[in-house]
Amino acid sequence: MNTPQRANRLLAWQLAAGALAMSGLGLAAVPLYRSVCLGTGLSGATAHIDYSAALAHQADGARWVTVEFVTNTVGALPWEFRPTVERIQVHPGELVTTHFRARNRGQDAMLGQAVPSVTPGLAAPYFYSVGGICETKQPLAAGEAKDMPMQFVVDARLPPTVGTLTLSVAFFAAPGRSAATLASSRPL
Repeated sequence: MNTPQRANRLLAWQLAAGALAMSGLGLAAVPLYRSVCLGTGLSGATAHIDYSAALAHQADGARWVTVEFVTNTVGALPWEFRPTVERIQVHPGELVTTHFRARNRGQDAMLGQAVPSVTPGLAAPYFYSVGGICETKQPLAAGEAKDMPMQFVVDARLPPTVGTLTLSVAFFAAPGRSAATLASSRPL
């Protein structure tokens, strides 16, 4: 075999290996992002694990905190996704339920995974997503629309200098079982 053919084959194998590695990283991006951000507190990642400490403190009925909601979809997820209210006022320490509306504009059933983040970053450790869209993959059939609840607690220990925080929820196409296999066991 002459040298140009050998070089071309080597380049083809290198490009294929690079494409395979990038695909693997793409599939691992959401879980890796969540693990790193929750472990380090970077990027406003919210606390999901133990919100019992936040509920153990008495709600601060004299204080109001404004929670604003921002939503988006990432990548090739053909969903419309928005909050049903753009902002609410809550007492720190109280359990709050809000809703988001999602619609699959695509031709196929899909799974979505929500990833929340909070700004300012100082407030992120005091925001607890208790249940709903951020804890499970969400299936939507083609053309289906539904309300998706989310419960959260803003810890009463939130520094008094924070009067407004913004919860940003990004929806990604979720890897895993197909939406059709999950449709019978809808989490919401």
